[in-house]
Amino acid sequence: MDKKSIAVDFDGTIVTNAYPDIGKPLLFAFETLKKLQDEGHTLILWTYRSGPKLEEAVAFCKKNGVTFYAVNKSYPEEEISPNISRKINADVFIDDRNIGGMMGWGEIYHRLTIKDSPSVKATLKKKKKKKGFLSRMEEIFKDLNDTEV
Repeated sequence: MDKKSIAVDFDGTIVTNAYPDIGKPLLFAFETLKKLQDEGHTLILWTYRSGPKLEEAVAFCKKNGVTFYAVNKSYPEEEISPNISRKINADVFIDDRNIGGMMGWGEIYHRLTIKDSPSVKATLKKKKKKKGFLSRMEEIFKDLNDTEV
């Protein structure tokens, strides 16, 4: 499986949006994040929060079993300065403000991992080539001839 660096928003993405408070965890958010980490993906918390409100969010995630590789940075040692872009260097961004809104965490997991699944690859290889009308008619007549006595 191709390991990805995944930047994840907090409010409205991991929990319901109750900023500056912490909302309730979204269904399967922490389970999905833990599974992605267990599979070797790198998780970065990328949020509007800062200061004590950011610390609360990080502690809430840790309490729910998710510790991020970096928080509001591309890597832990990154120094924020006016000379460095604020944008996180990640392969994928998960945010409730995506065009189309926030999809469910099950769908997110499916989209991130299904292409690499060995069973899906095997199924795709076995997929029959679509036949044209004449080829199908030929098969029907062949089947009819085989069944005649």
